[in-house]
Amino acid sequence: MRRLTALFALVGVACNSAAPAPLEPEVTALPSVTPPASASAVASADPEAPKKAGPVSFDDDLAFLQKHGDVVVLSAPSGGRVAVSPKYQGRVMTSAVEAGGQSLGFVFRKFIEAGKTGTQFDNYGGEDRFWLGPEGGQYGLYFPKGKPFTISDWKTPDSFQTGAWEVSSKTAYSVAFTRAMKLENYAGTPFDIEVTRTVELISAAEAKKRLDLAASDSLKWVAFKTTNRLLNTGANAWTKDKGLLSVWILGMYNPSPDTRVVIPFDPKGQGEIVNDRYFGKVPPARLRIDEKAGVLLFSCDAEYRSKIGLGPSRARPFAGSYSASAKLLTIVEYDLPSRTGDYVNSMWETQKEPFKGDVVNSYNDGPTEPGKASLGGFYEIESSSPAAALKPKAALTHTHRTYHFVGEPAALDPIAKHALGVTIAQITAP
Repeated sequence: MRRLTALFALVGVACNSAAPAPLEPEVTALPSVTPPASASAVASADPEAPKKAGPVSFDDDLAFLQKHGDVVVLSAPSGGRVAVSPKYQGRVMTSAVEAGGQSLGFVFRKFIEAGKTGTQFDNYGGEDRFWLGPEGGQYGLYFPKGKPFTISDWKTPDSFQTGAWEVSSKTAYSVAFTRAMKLENYAGTPFDIEVTRTVELISAAEAKKRLDLAASDSLKWVAFKTTNRLLNTGANAWTKDKGLLSVWILGMYNPSPDTRVVIPFDPKGQGEIVNDRYFGKVPPARLRIDEKAGVLLFSCDAEYRSKIGLGPSRARPFAGSYSASAKLLTIVEYDLPSRTGDYVNSMWETQKEPFKGDVVNSYNDGPTEPGKASLGGFYEIESSSPAAALKPKAALTHTHRTYHFVGEPAALDPIAKHALGVTIAQITAP
């Protein structure tokens, strides 16, 4: 495959969504806890489903997905591959750093094979899927009006989890979708929406610019971004007193026993550093808070169900994960336009502060109850847009970028240091 050096020479300048540089690709353990689940942690498929055994190749996952529907494959000059599914709501299902490489996104084969739809959570998997927040609370989207905030009454809205999404445009390096939606929140407020979602390869020049990369002959990599536009197509403005929406992007990945999610934070920010109360407090052995370095290290081995989140005053526009056994560094970069703005609150309760929610989250799968299996065996890195106070015909856009790098620690160190503020050795330290 061509390495980063050749790629930088090929493109030379960074691209953007409006005028991308030409890419010339082809389209071809600890005890479990049992508090209420959140949307990113609930699957209506058989909870006894076993975890996938060992690494699966991109080609194998692609062949499986193609048996169940059309798949758009974006192929980068670097050898990277990205598989996008119109059938499964324009999700990036998985990717790889090279042809025949390891599949990096979580694909929930058992649920797909069952052929179900309209369940509490149609868990097809996917390392970048579009949802809307908030989840719970008086303005939540996942509970019928007047019902308690319990798992038995929770359900993902059909508008963004069922049915194929229409391909509105396609090029050699991108594919775009449109989707009209009608939703009603817990307070009874209606929303008329049009979503435009574009999945696009990230060029070497853009990756170099955004991550301050130096050329390296030893790294294999793949990168893509999704640009998600939320348009108010109704006659009324969206206001805080009736509830607001946010774009919520969730990436599901295959874990390994040594996977650690890394979330940098601002030590000088206001409020608590991390919300780890989603499923009960996360044990210290699984969540390390390094205030001096300004970083969280969260164990994500799919063995202990837990979730963390950071508000905008603490968050930085990056998160990531690293597995030493896979030599895999994943970087997620997301829009963070405001450190003081409103973000919807997804906690499962009547909230005192419905617009003091998280901007970045990570979820680790694990047993839902003592003696039960996990929900499939994955971990997530998620990002959210600010709350969308939109007048009619106004829009909000949220971009979520995913980069995967495979290589030796010395080659990965500059990337980790720039995006996450720590070295590989700091991530892996006992």
